[in-house]
Amino acid sequence: MALKSEKLTFPGSSGEMLAARLELPAGPPRAYALFAHCFTCTKDVFAASRIAGALAEQGIAVLRFDFTGLGASEGDFANTNFSSNVGDLVRAADYLRETRAAPKLIIGHSLGGAAVLAAAGQVPEAVAVATIGAPAEPAHVAHHFTAAREEIDAQGEAEVLLVGRPFRIKKQFLEDIEAHRLEKAIAEMKKALIVFHAPRDETVGIENAGKIFAAAKHPKSFVSLDDADHLLSRKIDAIYVANVLGAWAARYLGGIDMAETPSAKDSTVVVEETGEGRFTQAIAAGPHRLRADEPESYGGLDSGPSPYDLVLAGLGACTAMTLRMYAEHKKLPLDKVRVTLSHDKIHAVDCAECETKDGKIDRIERVIRITGDLDENQRERLLAIADRCPVHKTLESEVQVVTKAAG
Repeated sequence: MALKSEKLTFPGSSGEMLAARLELPAGPPRAYALFAHCFTCTKDVFAASRIAGALAEQGIAVLRFDFTGLGASEGDFANTNFSSNVGDLVRAADYLRETRAAPKLIIGHSLGGAAVLAAAGQVPEAVAVATIGAPAEPAHVAHHFTAAREEIDAQGEAEVLLVGRPFRIKKQFLEDIEAHRLEKAIAEMKKALIVFHAPRDETVGIENAGKIFAAAKHPKSFVSLDDADHLLSRKIDAIYVANVLGAWAARYLGGIDMAETPSAKDSTVVVEETGEGRFTQAIAAGPHRLRADEPESYGGLDSGPSPYDLVLAGLGACTAMTLRMYAEHKKLPLDKVRVTLSHDKIHAVDCAECETKDGKIDRIERVIRITGDLDENQRERLLAIADRCPVHKTLESEVQVVTKAAG
């Protein structure tokens, strides 16, 4: 699905302009989400960008932004604290409410997860909250400053290295995180909660997930991230979080959802417009859900294959299945079949073997790649069998399409 991304700015809790990026699905979003990044990270950290993109592919628009004093946002990080982060989150939700739609889903990674738990009660439209590797209390990050604590207490501030970068930490920051207690906020937020955490997280221990989960009321869920690291630096881990999160959130977000497409029984296929674009279609084939669309150059959203793409896909799948069945029946050492297809319209006069001689005809080119320890005769026989594919026969036979009006 083709996605769109917009660079935005909005005023934060202290008035500085915050840099943001809004990831949008190809069609109208079924819901908006807000993402809070990890401590001293930015909106462009791998986990944030990857999860936001994957959720956009599922129809959820995601706003991620740099907290005050970080990334491309204005302000001095030394003057910020946990309270200002919570304030920035609330202002981000206000911005979405004023310009698009209020977020129904709020996601926080690491300390951003703690900030989300604290801010959730101030975003009444939010129905679901997700934390990823979040501490149960913001004071958890104080261990980063143990070596500089004496200097901070004496001088009021000190420069510390965090993930290899220097940051100035003031005493007010430490006092602020120590003053916050999240247990009450978690218990009273009245929103669905999902907690993602890796048992081997060396930055924020798994016991934090237990405390968050215990404090929350139902509905609540916990998902183990197995051997993922704290920052979800592996693509597979970030994608896993996004896929599970999207499936879980669908229960609460409502809006346009492929699960709402019409059902199809037996061999019936049902196709219905989604309203997302001029040509976007929801397809139900038994229990399976598909989409169809046209490319943007044709006025579509490019959110799915075109009708002709689906025809080619049907022929290609049928071809490969037919060869597989034949090879198994004849016990041929066929390893793999790959079918590449293209469709075009050509002048009938250019087709020597065609009966039609006027106007244009449809021409499908099918290239079959067969791998395996096969001799030349076996390969030629398999290519000949390809023409026995039922879809191939349908396309080359006389087909009657009967159209009726629904009652």
